[in-house]
Amino acid sequence: MMARPRQTTVSLDDTPYYHCCSRVVRKAFLCGIDSTTGENYEHRREWVDSRILELKTIFAIEICAYAGMSNYLHIMLKVNADKVESLSDVC
Repeated sequence: MMARPRQTTVSLDDTPYYHCCSRVVRKAFLCGIDSTTGENYEHRREWVDSRILELKTIFAIEICAYAGMSNYLHIMLKVNADKVESLSDVC
């Protein structure tokens, strides 16, 4: 599937809520203990948490929920339409 412009995939008229997920590749670990190598990647969970909270202050989103698993991340977002309006006035 080819990438599409955001304006064709995000419609605040339909819904302000979006479920996003991201998965690591090549059996890499995002968080937790890799049972194959015994490496502990749990310290990354705090990195992910702090980055998500930082990004919500920059973008016009609210975090409804998120879950960081061993090899993927789920996040439920709500687009803050009022903030989008104010940001578009600045640009």
